[in-house]
Parts: sequence; structure tokens; C-alpha cells
Amino acid sequence: MEEQVILSLLEKNARMSTRDLADILLADEESVIHTMDELEKNKIICGYHTVINWDKANQERVMAMIEVGVTPEREFGYDRVASNIYRFPEVDTMYLMSGKSEFIVIIYGKTMQEISNFVGAKLACIEHVKSTVTLFVLKQYKMNGVVFDEESKPDERLIMTP
Repeated sequence: MEEQVILSLLEKNARMSTRDLADILLADEESVIHTMDELEKNKIICGYHTVINWDKANQERVMAMIEVGVTPEREFGYDRVASNIYRFPEVDTMYLMSGKSEFIVIIYGKTMQEISNFVGAKLACIEHVKSTVTLFVLKQYKMNGVVFDEESKPDERLIMTP
């Protein structure tokens, strides 16, 4: 069975049923379920998520991307420092990056002050963290391929007649 096809389809629509997946793959539903179970067990599929436009949900939510400069540890590199950071429940997403900062950490909070408190009281105090730069997201235009607030604009092309 084509695992890559299942992964690609689920990445675009996590609500796709196993029946629909089986129909697309011309396979039986049991084999699709078995393959998905194996992908989950092997941590290839790590969760099923919904893209939410929180601005329209009438809920106060602030997102921040924090550049974190660190000094790697001998014999552990960046991994142990990363572990000390991503274990905080406030940390939603974390990446090791190339560039001027080693990590990008994405967190959410109710207010900018809540995020500032996390950075000052927890993140900046971690051993081997040498700098932080907090970037607050002011507006989100697109996430996981989904465009937010795109108004349906009338076609501005001129109609041509023969």
C-alpha cells in the first residue's frame, strides 16, 4: 500500500475516512486501518489537527515566535538544551534553525505580558541560553496551506465579446 499517498491525503484533510482512503487507493479498508495504525505506532503520524482561525473565534490569543540563541553542550550538541526548552507546556512548536539563532520557539498566551513572563522567568534562565528575541504575531494570513480572511473578490478581468 502506498503510505506516502495516505500521508499526503491526511495532511490535507485529517478528517478523511478510512473508507474514502481505501477507495482512492483501490484497497480494502482493513489494510488502510492497519497501515495507519503502523504509521501511528512508528510516530510517523503524530496527531490529527484542525486549522482554526482564532481571530474569528472571539478568543483572546497571542502568538509569539521566539528566536533563542544557545551554546551547544559538549557530547549532546543542541538536543539536551532543546529538551529543556520544549518540555515547558507553554512551548507549542520548536525548530532547530540555521542562521543567527539556533532555535525558533512558538508559544501562545492570552496576553503579551503572559508571554513576556514566560520568556523572562523561564526561557531566558535556562542554562546555555544566551539570548532571546521575541516576535509577536500581529496578523496571520495563512497557516498549513489555508488562507485566512480572503474575501471573495469579483473577477477584475474585462469581459471580451467577439
